[in-house]
Amino acid sequence: MLVAAFALALLTDLGSLVAEAETGHRIAKPLLMPLIAAFVVVRGGPRLLVVALLFGWGGDVFLLSGADWAFLVGMASFAVGHVCYLALFAAVRGSAVPPRWTAPVYGTALVVFVVLLWPGLPAELRVPVAGYAALLTVMARQSTALGLLAGLGGALFLVSDLIIATGVADWPQLPEPDFWIMLIYSAGQSLLALGVLGVLARTTDGTEPRR
Repeated sequence: MLVAAFALALLTDLGSLVAEAETGHRIAKPLLMPLIAAFVVVRGGPRLLVVALLFGWGGDVFLLSGADWAFLVGMASFAVGHVCYLALFAAVRGSAVPPRWTAPVYGTALVVFVVLLWPGLPAELRVPVAGYAALLTVMARQSTALGLLAGLGGALFLVSDLIIATGVADWPQLPEPDFWIMLIYSAGQSLLALGVLGVLARTTDGTEPRR
């Protein structure tokens, strides 16, 4: 039921973006993360995962506004969600660590994109965006320690926010950029949740990660 509700909300949001139906987007977008969070709760998932998703919801809501202050608050909400993800990954991954190749790949990507984006960003957003990008990149890399689903989810989250950043920096955009942002972001959050739940399902004791 929750999966069907999420699919319906996502299709409504994506369809609204293509049709430029702002009201549909404003109604559907705020439903997405709470529905994933509800799915996690029903599956007995860890509270930190629910909290991370709800801070993502906060970011989604604030980013509905075009104001600079709302962008910063939304980015801060997402940042808190990333901190929750990092704490969660540390709790559930056991002795697993990210593959060695992820350090140079993610590190190089961070440096390259910050350097390229920096000149086009508004002066007051440069430092916050760079700091946020570093935190998001760390989260994406650490997600790879949990396996393919979570690692792909972290990477997609990174890509979706990169597209947002290129828009802020006034780079040329793909047709319907908001459509792609929401599609990639929603897939990323979904895969992160499924990846964490999958790891917990394979462990013999899920008590500790539920704090």
